[in-house]
Amino acid sequence: MSTLLDIAIRLRSLWATLIALLLGAMLIGLAGHDPLTAYAVLFREGFADYWGFANTLVKASPIVLAALAVCLPYRAGLYNIGGEGQIYVGGLCATLVGLSLPDCPPWLGIPLVLASAMIGGAAWAAIAGALKAYRGVNEVIVTLLLNFVAIHIVSYAVGGPLLAEGAPYPFSEQLPANLHLPMLLPQTDAHLGALFGLLFALALHVHFSRTSHGLALDVIGRNPQAARYAGIAVERQIVVAMALGGGLAGLAGGLEIVGLKYRLFHLFSAGYGFDGIVVAFMAGAQPLLVPLAGLLIAALKAGSGSMQRAIGLDGSIVEAILGLVVMTVAAGLAWKPSPASLLAFLRSKPASGEPINFSTQKATP
Repeated sequence: MSTLLDIAIRLRSLWATLIALLLGAMLIGLAGHDPLTAYAVLFREGFADYWGFANTLVKASPIVLAALAVCLPYRAGLYNIGGEGQIYVGGLCATLVGLSLPDCPPWLGIPLVLASAMIGGAAWAAIAGALKAYRGVNEVIVTLLLNFVAIHIVSYAVGGPLLAEGAPYPFSEQLPANLHLPMLLPQTDAHLGALFGLLFALALHVHFSRTSHGLALDVIGRNPQAARYAGIAVERQIVVAMALGGGLAGLAGGLEIVGLKYRLFHLFSAGYGFDGIVVAFMAGAQPLLVPLAGLLIAALKAGSGSMQRAIGLDGSIVEAILGLVVMTVAAGLAWKPSPASLLAFLRSKPASGEPINFSTQKATP
């Protein structure tokens, strides 16, 4: 019994998501529409329709990588809230390198562009890691503020030095066709970058469970003092963890450029870095669960327009549902009863009138 309760507690992010969808159904009902019909349209468009699923993959690609950019530093007890800024820096670096390689063959040019995106995102995140490691500055504040710095740097770049000739909107020149990623689904926008999230999720799972560096990050996250006693260079690993996470977010920005947009735009990211935070904690910071959670959030975003056209429901309802997911998942992470206390509650007699003490443990995804 206690084992089942422990599994249920570990899956609390799943229950929180289901509660959010139930509350969303109530909102849809209050708006005068059938919740079952609305959800059927939403998920059919997101998963069952060829073009809709392609749109889901397009949105899932950066979201999954941004979520993994949260999971990796979290292993070391760090909170990377700067995925959005790292996406912007990655996109900027990818554009700069791509425009400088007009005649480079695809087999060399595309890896160079994506590597530059990862390096840019890693360097941007390493700023927060270094301040945390050597000056004790809270990484949440630093990464959050660096988001806005990166967005304004990109806005300046596309509105000034990189502005395309005759552009009616701030954007750069288009990357040469030899640097465009191949399509994953023919006649859609779904590109091969959608597979990167799955590959890196598998790689992170192996890294966390089978490598000494993954073990070192876990020890640092659990007890930095014990890690120092064991001879782990905690400060250096903090910087490395943040940089590796930033590299994944930077890669998401690079894939947006070479796989979808082919040029750098002002505000080219639709908040994917912030969506990644939600997905990471929906998945309990477990890399193998991140692609599934990312597909769910991407399907909600991709299907909102179809739901609005099919039944006339305002697309803001989907945004409200996403907000409910954030709230319920955060509540689930903040409150974690022990299996023993839940078992005592289930076995207690209602007539006794004695309060049940739900002892809480440190919230861990």
